[in-house]
Amino acid sequence: MSMLIGRTLGVYIGTRFLRATLGVFFTVFGLVYVLDFVELVRRAGDLSGVGPVDMALLALYRTPSVTEQVLPFAILFGAMAAFLQLSRKLELVVARAAGISAWQFLQPGLFVATLIGLFSVLAFNPLAATLKQQASEIENALFAANPGATAGDGIWIRQRNPEGTAIIRAASIADGSTEVVGVTVFSFDRDGRFQDRIEAAGGVLREGFWEFRDARIVRLEGEPERFSTYQLASSLDPAQVRRSFTPPESVPFWALRSLAEQTERAGLDATPYRLRYETLVARPVLFVAMVLVAASVSLRFFRFGGVGPLVLAGIAAGFLLYVSTELMEDLGASGLVGTTLAAWFPAVVGSLLGVLALLYQEDG
Repeated sequence: MSMLIGRTLGVYIGTRFLRATLGVFFTVFGLVYVLDFVELVRRAGDLSGVGPVDMALLALYRTPSVTEQVLPFAILFGAMAAFLQLSRKLELVVARAAGISAWQFLQPGLFVATLIGLFSVLAFNPLAATLKQQASEIENALFAANPGATAGDGIWIRQRNPEGTAIIRAASIADGSTEVVGVTVFSFDRDGRFQDRIEAAGGVLREGFWEFRDARIVRLEGEPERFSTYQLASSLDPAQVRRSFTPPESVPFWALRSLAEQTERAGLDATPYRLRYETLVARPVLFVAMVLVAASVSLRFFRFGGVGPLVLAGIAAGFLLYVSTELMEDLGASGLVGTTLAAWFPAVVGSLLGVLALLYQEDG
């Protein structure tokens, strides 16, 4: 018998798999959106000029980048739901009686998982990254009047000039830009003596200087001074600063490699961008691994019983695979292992373990 499944049956199984996966994904998408919207409304509080519509739009921009992280679980749960439904309706029994093996039965699911993986890398990821950049810009603009409402632990920048040194702290920086919010600058002369402190609602790094808005200057002597716009000389390169504080999750797939090369030429660490690129390339294989794990616990006939413990085992296996993926990414980001090994190891090992489990079930 041919190793390829029939076209009609393949389309039927593939459609069931795709429908179940999309159902799980959009359920999670809606849940994440609602929770994020509620959190943003709480953060906004009584800020003037910020309404629920603004928070709803901001939450919509932020949600795709969050749900992108749960795509492997959408594949896992979607595959398990599709296979268990086919088994419960005895369609799996009929297929087995017709001489179709589990390997043929899996072909549509593996094909759809690969397509979803490619689509998520080539289309969904660039869209999610672009929306995340826009969300960061909108968030900084909306909360500019209240820096304390901005999320994050803040960033620190140190710059040296012929006049001395300045240490700049900002509550946040917009992804892919040099615009900062909630700024405090401590200036020192060439001998390291404190000169003044600058407090500003926000600012942007331009060629050769920082431009702060709503600034307050506090010096050792004299009364504090206020300026609607205040400029501070800087030797920092805006392009380097922009690259240094752009998280890999905010960079579209198509721009990761070029950004990594530019970062290396600037003398900065490009490991996070290379790791992100390798992880995205390996994503279709990770999705295939999730389908194999789901199949190893979902193709058991209902009449044999024991389906519940197998489903729990599948969820546990998928969770362990996800944890191993996060662990390897942390090891790769820290430089303890290579980026290629960190990105591909969980996907390849998960696929091999899934194949091993199916071989044990099917061929004893």
